[in-house]
Amino acid sequence: MSEPLPGPALVIKPEGMTGRTGRYEKKLSDLDGLFADAEAFAARLATEADRVIYHVDEFRPSGAAGDLITGISTLSAGRVGTEFHMTRGHIHAQHDRTEIYHCLSGHGLMLMETLDGQTVVTELRPGVVAYVPPVHIHRSVNLGDEDLVTLFCYPADAGQDYGIIARSGGMRHRAVADGTGWRLEENTSYVPR
Repeated sequence: MSEPLPGPALVIKPEGMTGRTGRYEKKLSDLDGLFADAEAFAARLATEADRVIYHVDEFRPSGAAGDLITGISTLSAGRVGTEFHMTRGHIHAQHDRTEIYHCLSGHGLMLMETLDGQTVVTELRPGVVAYVPPVHIHRSVNLGDEDLVTLFCYPADAGQDYGIIARSGGMRHRAVADGTGWRLEENTSYVPR
């Protein structure tokens, strides 16, 4: 009998991931147009344009149907005006693809939206798994004072469509600080799809 070949190995911890095949970062300057308070964004941009707001480490074995992409998303704490830091968000280009996010550390939301504007929220704390159903736009929001770290997994052929949010003027709801915690408020720039 021949010896088995070693398979790819990942080590995933809240502080990072080894064995990744890729990494990308989004700086504050990459998030122009995401936040409602343009004046607060401009003030932060003047001093923190190069600050990394979130980064993603991923293991992408292939783009073939049947394969899985796994990774770690790390979203920093902070606000622009009353709005919490968030990822740009997307829907899968293959709309019938799902995704899971397992919260490793921090406190946040998985903010989801159907194509007809219905909002769905899963509050994230360590150990909580958020299931993103097919045909749901989704983004992470950090409600806490430390990094929000999530493990994600989705089909390798899913793809991402980031423009769907921009074309609608954002998602229907925004997560904002309310003095004692958070609440959702209507996005006045939202245009129904």
